[in-house]
Amino acid sequence: MQALHIHAGPKALAHIREHGLRPEHIGVIPGAAGGPKGLILGPLDRFIFGEWLTQSSQSVDLVGASIGAWRMATACLNDSVAALERLEHDYIHQHYEPLPGQKRVSAQQVSEAFGHSLQAFYGGRIAEVLSHPRYKLHIVTSHGRHILRRENPVATPLGYAGAFLGNVLSRRALGGWLERVVFSGQGAPLPFDAQDFRTRAVGLTEGNFMPALQASCSIPFALKAVHDIPGAPAGAYWDGGITDYHLHLKWSVPEIGTDRSIVLYPHFQKSVVPGWLDKALNWRHGATPFLDSTIVLAPNPEWVKTLPNGKLPDRKDFRAYDHNLAGRVKVWTAAARASQPLADEFSHWLQNPAPSLVQPL
Repeated sequence: MQALHIHAGPKALAHIREHGLRPEHIGVIPGAAGGPKGLILGPLDRFIFGEWLTQSSQSVDLVGASIGAWRMATACLNDSVAALERLEHDYIHQHYEPLPGQKRVSAQQVSEAFGHSLQAFYGGRIAEVLSHPRYKLHIVTSHGRHILRRENPVATPLGYAGAFLGNVLSRRALGGWLERVVFSGQGAPLPFDAQDFRTRAVGLTEGNFMPALQASCSIPFALKAVHDIPGAPAGAYWDGGITDYHLHLKWSVPEIGTDRSIVLYPHFQKSVVPGWLDKALNWRHGATPFLDSTIVLAPNPEWVKTLPNGKLPDRKDFRAYDHNLAGRVKVWTAAARASQPLADEFSHWLQNPAPSLVQPL
């Protein structure tokens, strides 16, 4: 394999050695926050949801934050391959022009435009997502507490400064400022043990689907918070990646060798970073027993260097190509198309899932 690296926790690796990897073994698929980085996962998503998982019949929990929530919700639509292709196209071509007299696009303007795009994408189709016969969707959001309970031009920056300092001390201290609120469809229980962090579970319905998904994608200061989501605790909701950047969670799966015993994680890197505020805290980037049953599909760092600009697409590209929409679209489209070998190599490995090609997490 040249493009793809496969990493596994110790229980997942033992499972591969004894049972290989078949679609019925998958119980959970997480989708990380990470903005444009997620574009390289399009081919993997289309293969997994459009070809591979269709060979089995078990239920699967899809858990997503930010763009990961958008990907997982899209996988629940009828004809998921076409829907995921549209998601890739729409994400690549998103563009925001400053209002007359403004130098920069405002958070309010981006939020309004994003809300319209979600309506255009899912309008009239929410029932498809929430009634999927196999997939149970869980959308992760970050709910403000105390000073962050309502968005405010003075209090919010102060609150996030406090959250940053508290998080340096411990993940649990971050819970004094923000809590994890998960919106789950079809009455499904959370597929993880939530004792690691202050958590609330809320039912995902047609009435709160749009605001919950928008909240999960609402990066602080880049977009406005979503307030008072129906059926959920009152207050401000932001990007789910703040509390759970890469969903480093204690997954609830059966023992190895049974159906639904594996967490399959298409990811854009090897490390599963707990929260967005942990990005600079390297000591929190290592694997823990939470990931023992997890298989991470990640790009080979050497292959990443062959992509346009020698890197994954990222949010910095919005500014780098500020006045060159066509240039950004070209680069992101090229990166997405170049990612097909990730899916091809995974498909080939599945024909003979050799443990020797699997690296530890």
